[in-house]
Amino acid sequence: MIAIDPSRPPPLEPRDPAGHKGTFGTVAVIGGCGSMSTPMIGAPALAARAALRAGCGLARLVMPETIIREGILLCPSATGFGFSLNHDSLPSDRQAIADHVRHADSIVIGPGLGSDLAPGLAPDAPIARLVAEVVALGKPTVIDADALNALSSAGLFDTTDLSRSILTPHPGEFARIARSLGLQHQPTDADTRLLAAAELATRLKCVVILKGAGTVVSDGDQAWVCDRGHHCMATAGTGDVLSGLTGSLFAQNLRTHSHYEIARQAVWSHAAASEQWAENHDGMAGMLAAELADLLPGSLAQLGVRGDAEPPTRRA
Repeated sequence: MIAIDPSRPPPLEPRDPAGHKGTFGTVAVIGGCGSMSTPMIGAPALAARAALRAGCGLARLVMPETIIREGILLCPSATGFGFSLNHDSLPSDRQAIADHVRHADSIVIGPGLGSDLAPGLAPDAPIARLVAEVVALGKPTVIDADALNALSSAGLFDTTDLSRSILTPHPGEFARIARSLGLQHQPTDADTRLLAAAELATRLKCVVILKGAGTVVSDGDQAWVCDRGHHCMATAGTGDVLSGLTGSLFAQNLRTHSHYEIARQAVWSHAAASEQWAENHDGMAGMLAAELADLLPGSLAQLGVRGDAEPPTRRA
């Protein structure tokens, strides 16, 4: 029987007033696709922007060498590393990528990564193997988007240690994972979403963020449903913002918060930022994901800081 967690996410840790960028952690974002036919540049840049807005000291974009310049132009506060590609526009030097992110405090992998996936994909396919090797570094890792799809298609979930990872599938990605693992609960059914997230978290021994209206966070023993958010989030790139935000909180707070607590903090503040945008725009649609990222400092402040008497109220 899964325990329903009714609590508010915990407050953030106080920031060291004498801290520097090294104090607040480095987030490595591995993503982007250099294919000429289907290039994807914005997703990792949005994740890096969100990571920085959420307070990490440094964001490092790890993208194909053909598009790393454009990624840095989209997020000029980040640093970058461009990895080489083979003739199919897939990573050709996985070891160089692993070496480059080894010293990061947390890793986000998947935004805009592209895919070489197909049903029954071989476990040694380049993207699937890259994801597995990055996770094997043992760093706190947020696994999103095409990284999830690659692990599903290659059948690597049951052979990959995900105990230090947070998975962030939307319902479609969740369904692909569930099929690969033989799970039954439906991610789109309001009556089973909570059980679906808990079942996957239990099976993979990790924390799962099942995105959607009423996002669910579960570590397998307990589950929490977010009651915040606005439909303006139903637009491209907001999931990348959540991944970067989660990676940033990972880098800053893992010594004092569990994976489960960090996931709840990220989901709650992401949703609260969308409400602030809607309030500022008369509840309309049209929000850009970059605008959501830029509202994160204010929504994180609503969580409060450990030791304060009470969290600050939101200002109009």
